[in-house]
Amino acid sequence: MGGFFGTVARHDCVADVFYGTDYNSHLGTRRGGMAMYHSGERSFARSIHNLENAYFRSKFEGTLGRFAGCTSGIGIISDTDAQPLVIHSHLGRFAIVTVAKINNIDALAAQLLSQHQHFAELSSGRTNQTELVALLLIQGNTFVEGIENVFRHIDGSCSMLLLTEDGIIAARDDWGRTPIVIGRKNGAYAATSETSAFPNLDYRIERYLGPGEIVRLRPTGIEQMRPPSEHQQICSFLWVYYGFPTSTYEGRNVEEMRFDNGRLMAADDNTEIDCVCGIPDSGVGMALGYAAGMGKPYQRAISKYTPTWPRSFTPANQEMRSLVAKMKLIPNRHMLEGKRVLFCDDSIVRGTQLRDNVGVLFDDGAREVHMRIACPPLIYGCPYIGFTSSKSDMELITRRIIEELEGDPNARLTDYATTDSPQYQRMVEEIRRRLGLTSLRFNKLETMVQAIGLPKCRLCTHCFDGTGCSGCHGGKKE
Repeated sequence: MGGFFGTVARHDCVADVFYGTDYNSHLGTRRGGMAMYHSGERSFARSIHNLENAYFRSKFEGTLGRFAGCTSGIGIISDTDAQPLVIHSHLGRFAIVTVAKINNIDALAAQLLSQHQHFAELSSGRTNQTELVALLLIQGNTFVEGIENVFRHIDGSCSMLLLTEDGIIAARDDWGRTPIVIGRKNGAYAATSETSAFPNLDYRIERYLGPGEIVRLRPTGIEQMRPPSEHQQICSFLWVYYGFPTSTYEGRNVEEMRFDNGRLMAADDNTEIDCVCGIPDSGVGMALGYAAGMGKPYQRAISKYTPTWPRSFTPANQEMRSLVAKMKLIPNRHMLEGKRVLFCDDSIVRGTQLRDNVGVLFDDGAREVHMRIACPPLIYGCPYIGFTSSKSDMELITRRIIEELEGDPNARLTDYATTDSPQYQRMVEEIRRRLGLTSLRFNKLETMVQAIGLPKCRLCTHCFDGTGCSGCHGGKKE
């Protein structure tokens, strides 16, 4: 996926861009970058680093001096391209960062090449999608026309920040699949993917951009350049998994949602257990709500070793990811021995690391291991957001089981996505058996949507039910 931060101020803002970008580190693991504008010298400067074997702060701390005196800047943590890019065009000079997934990138690249355009940047031998967005953008006579041209052409999603010589332009994806929030403090405005970037930098939330909305930020205020679209499809998985606990999307805090999600799911769970535990990190908020809903104690029967395994460390290599998943979680035998423990987790994707963890829990003395999942089964890969966990439908444990049961991984998907249908029950039981769990339950889609607190038609739930909206005012079907 990815996350960005940008600010424009009356004074030097290098520290804000540096720390604000770092607070998006849980959203990406491959590359980080910063671009700054020095208004006195009328010059741009940028720096990009690979983050696959290090962290954003350690890569950039030693180079901040080159940005001294800059009063506006943008930064990015990305799972895709090397960015920011600095562009010189008929619209003027600007730097650009994107949080995007472009499914038709090859077709668009071919179209642009046929128009005698050229690409200067490559990412792992492929077209750099941020450069592609920039080339689509500069086809417009204005920045707004150019951004609308991006919206018209791409299949997927794209939110962006543009650092110009006259402030920062923030443009949210036309369907609002990824968020942008505006913050304010004395003498400065900021735009970011995560509100968790604001508190320690003394920003207060000014407002959330609507889908497709475009604004320009200057130290003196906000100029709306394009009003928001009526339709919206913000990703529901942001609250379930990717969002940092202190972040808020559309006015709904992540940790509040997770607590309520667990509490609501626990309302009809009569399983006899001794305690509830969350799988760190994103299962903890749900587990606290689940414990409250069941009237059972919350205990930390498993903990993450935070000194060297922060959440943001997610290697690109699958074998190494599996090893990291095992090494960073340490079970507590003294809290497990002889107990019936109910664990809460955000989701089950491939199921491999959860299977290994369950085996360890029983080895360390757990009498029963019950698992409760914050969302419905993931049946469909995400075509809209670049989740590293959903590159292929066949990586999902659900689709592998469906293929074994039906002979075709695409057979009867609607039946398997329907809670409590015979196909759904058979699939969940097979997942439970393979993972070695005493019991397994997934959340109902209706319960998850209720916990988020937005109408379903304004949420994207494609990975659960294959659809994005459900026919209410303000959402339209694609």
